[in-house]
Order: sequence, then structure tokens, then C-alpha cells
Amino acid sequence: YRIATKDMITSYSKKAYPWDNACIESFHALIKREWINRYKILDYKHAYKLIFEYIETFYNTVRIHSHCGYLSPNEYEDKYYSENIKNAC
Repeated sequence: YRIATKDMITSYSKKAYPWDNACIESFHALIKREWINRYKILDYKHAYKLIFEYIETFYNTVRIHSHCGYLSPNEYEDKYYSENIKNAC
């Protein structure tokens, strides 16, 4: 990863200033409210597993998103590809 990231410039928001990156702040609030607050996190590995579970088994597969036409991201992607493959043929 060091080679791939050697030319990257890191950027940080001001401390206690969430408006710099409102989208990710909104996601963090959502994941805490819908998932993380249900558990007592034991360690980093447990937290990692919980976040992975949330994203892979709920957020992308079940949870509907308004910007996806009230479909889950996976459903939206399937619909997009099926419509574009039909149109390409």
C-alpha cells in the first residue's frame, strides 16, 4: 500500500467542524444509530466485523436509499446493468 499511496496528500477537516465532509458524517451517524449502538464493542476486530456486517448484509443489500429510487444499492445496480445490457443489444 505504501507504493500506491506515496503520492497522496492527506487532508483533514478542522477539529469539531463536521460541515467539511457532511456526507461521511451523516453516514457515521446512521451506522451508529442503526447498528453500532446495539452492541458493546469488545475490541477493534469486533468493531471491524460489525461495520463489515452492516455494510455487506444490510446497507448495500436491504436498506433502501432515496437517491437509488428507493431501492437498495445492490438492487439499483442490478436494474441499471439489466437495462443497459438490453439497450446495448
